[in-house]
Amino acid sequence: MGEAPRHNVTQLLEAISDGDSSATDRLLPLVYDELRNLAELRMKNEPPGHTLQATALVHEAYLRLVGNRDEDWDNRGHFFSAAARCMRRILVERARKRGRVKHGGGRHRAEFKEELVVVEERSEDLVALDEALDGLEALDKRKSDVVMLRYFAGLTVDETARVVGVSPATVKNDWNFAKAWLYHEVCSDDTVGH
Repeated sequence: MGEAPRHNVTQLLEAISDGDSSATDRLLPLVYDELRNLAELRMKNEPPGHTLQATALVHEAYLRLVGNRDEDWDNRGHFFSAAARCMRRILVERARKRGRVKHGGGRHRAEFKEELVVVEERSEDLVALDEALDGLEALDKRKSDVVMLRYFAGLTVDETARVVGVSPATVKNDWNFAKAWLYHEVCSDDTVGH
């Protein structure tokens, strides 16, 4: 995306924050392709046979974002971080629902078909990752923001550094710490109760 569209996105985000309802209609065409790419990245981790498509994820996330008048976005990076967080929440909500409805909640499932086990593990992994991310955010918000921007929004180290307002070296350190911390938290949760 060139500089003019980036500038336009920031202007439209400011207009939305100022209450200009028509700005939301003008914003979607400017951010749609990037949101779609972001959604497709998120959907790669979904289990086979899921019913939510990337387009539906984009639309649901966008509606939640622009419908949330409590949040103001400082810039384009902040908006895409919020979009990634919103998509994560939507997918986690669906994973939790699948876990409750399809898999009998917390009951143990016998391994009849390998495909069923993979689906169940992925849903549980997504929920465990979400809980670990919430823990990381409570521990260190900046490191959590780095994860949201790098992993969920797909930003580079340099782009993340600009959005967060730190050096690329700090982003790399935060990223490495966060990956190790999240891995430990998710693996610890896996071993509890088994």
